[in-house]
Amino acid sequence: MSTTQNPGRPPAAAPDRRRARARSARRPLWAGRAVANVIVGISVLYALLPLLWLLFAASVDSEALFSSDFFDPSGFSLLGNIEALLDQGDGIYLTWYRNSLLYAVVGAAVGALLSTAAGYVFAKYEFAGKAQLFALVLVSVMVPATVLALPMYLLASEIGMANTVWSVLIPVLFNPFGVYLGRIFATSYVPDEVLEAARVDGASELRAFFGVGLKMLAPGYVTVFLFQLTMIWNNFFLPLVMLSDEDLFPLSLGLYSWNAAAPIDPDFYPLVVIGSLLALLPLVVAFLMLQRFWRSGLTAGSVK
Repeated sequence: MSTTQNPGRPPAAAPDRRRARARSARRPLWAGRAVANVIVGISVLYALLPLLWLLFAASVDSEALFSSDFFDPSGFSLLGNIEALLDQGDGIYLTWYRNSLLYAVVGAAVGALLSTAAGYVFAKYEFAGKAQLFALVLVSVMVPATVLALPMYLLASEIGMANTVWSVLIPVLFNPFGVYLGRIFATSYVPDEVLEAARVDGASELRAFFGVGLKMLAPGYVTVFLFQLTMIWNNFFLPLVMLSDEDLFPLSLGLYSWNAAAPIDPDFYPLVVIGSLLALLPLVVAFLMLQRFWRSGLTAGSVK
């Protein structure tokens, strides 16, 4: 009695080989994820270490700041440092804080609106020289702001605007990178059919923009606003060139002046540290409050 083997049936060892190959395929995937997690963890730690040091350094007095017992709880004096900061120079720090809020918030709000409107025009209208003007915008993105600081100071001096609030506020209203982002957002978020419907209903171009286009561009506007807010808040060289009156200094320039005086008077070091820590609060609050718009704005155009 003979037995016949089905030629279409795989050998008994074939399923074992397939399972072995599947296990071997999963090992590199697990290893790759582990390596990626380690790299991300090191990057996060690298980014957080300066912030953690700043937090601890702002909580100790001047003696503990330069001593070996940096983490000794007896040297903690956060409230004392804040009180000394607010008393220094008759509260000049609060004046600098107010100036920074004025420059950053007003400049970012108006500048983001101008950038979004310019990007909307480039995306939704056809006019002579459009390609050349947008190419000029792209070229302007690559020009460092420090290169333009001295020419802007000479222009401000000619018209008597140097050493005023306007000498810092007006230049930050125009951001070529914001115009570039505004065009991307307008192309992705504002359908031409909606604008045509608004025109058919009798809306003017300005009303179509403010009543329809700007509402659809809210995530893009917030994204441009956050970029400009961060840029203006950290702006240093332009106020350094434009301003000589200490009462007009932003935080960046005011803390720099204290840091320059610290080698002569070490009592300024704790003031600079605690002042730098408090200077982070507006940016943190802005990103936490507007992050849902910011996240959706960053993914504009990624899904069609």
